[in-house]
Amino acid sequence: MADRLARAASITDLRRMADRRVPRAVFDYVDGAAEQELSLRRARRDFREVEFQPRVLRDVADVDTSREILGQRSPQPFVLAPTGFTRMMHAQGESAVARAAGDHGVTYALSTMGTTSIEEVAAAAPSTRRWFQLYVWQDRDRTDDLVARAAAAGYEALVLTVDTPIAGARLRDVRNGLTIPPSLTWATLVDGALHPSWWFDLFTTQPLEFASLRHFDGTVADLVNSMFDPSVTFDDLEWLCGRWDGPVVVKGIQTVDDAREVAARGAAAVIVSNHGGRQLDRAPTPLQRLPAVVDAVGDQVEVMVDGGILSGADIVAALANGARACLVGRAYLYGLMAGGQAGVDRALQILSDEIARTLRLLGVARIDDLEPSMARLPTNAS
Repeated sequence: MADRLARAASITDLRRMADRRVPRAVFDYVDGAAEQELSLRRARRDFREVEFQPRVLRDVADVDTSREILGQRSPQPFVLAPTGFTRMMHAQGESAVARAAGDHGVTYALSTMGTTSIEEVAAAAPSTRRWFQLYVWQDRDRTDDLVARAAAAGYEALVLTVDTPIAGARLRDVRNGLTIPPSLTWATLVDGALHPSWWFDLFTTQPLEFASLRHFDGTVADLVNSMFDPSVTFDDLEWLCGRWDGPVVVKGIQTVDDAREVAARGAAAVIVSNHGGRQLDRAPTPLQRLPAVVDAVGDQVEVMVDGGILSGADIVAALANGARACLVGRAYLYGLMAGGQAGVDRALQILSDEIARTLRLLGVARIDDLEPSMARLPTNAS
């Protein structure tokens, strides 16, 4: 496996490996987005069309890729984003991702929709910086319990996701008939013959279920629509900031007005995000909205960004345009699907190498010295 993963020169290579290893429904759950998937394609297009402006004859023998994120220096300017149902991609799941993150000194955000518990991830990766991503449930007592457990287990920050009042229409999942846990049908039996190692892991490891909700049977959309609270408002954010003894990060900001409001209500950071294109299709792309949000609230809160990021060059482009850090999700999940913890490690190494190389070629020795003029946004960005 090590030799196979070493041949992956990019996240795109890991994506191809993942596509071969896991069943179609599992790959599409990660790879897909909502409805026509326009938001996802536009986000990636905007990163592809960034034009770098390199400077020459600068000393770049040593480059500093570190960044201060929520008060602590991180050796890399990215965070591993929260992703649901991670053990479906590989049996090692969230624990493997958290350990790989720790090996690289980066932060891992565990999802409410995770398949490994808050406590198990903390035990598996005690030295990793950990955030806990929260959805507000209709059962507020359950929400409060999750917050208390995250605090007791030493999670540093809460990430409140605010763009999911209901589930987006992820049509690949619908067409594939994806259920949680995966159901046995003639189609899945045939698929099992093509991906025997994945199915072997499924049937010989701990049952696949949400760590925060036992014995759920249905689609992810069914769960979201039945459990998440669509009546959440800014007042709930204010309550959460008072309840949590630490920074609260708000994920899913897409307008300047909303960024200003959450900053005023006590958030320590905002993540400009459209949920990787998995919620509202045709939503603004994060890179388009980033500069305006930074201009509006960057002196009050840390501004981060996610969505469409598949390379270290993408990360550098976002940082040059004001992002404090980037969150990456699909990029490391492709590695997880391709080879478990070793695949995540390879994904993080690829991103780290690409960041350092891009800085050198730009003539920049420190991430903190990046400027918007070095990474011009496409003309459709605003």
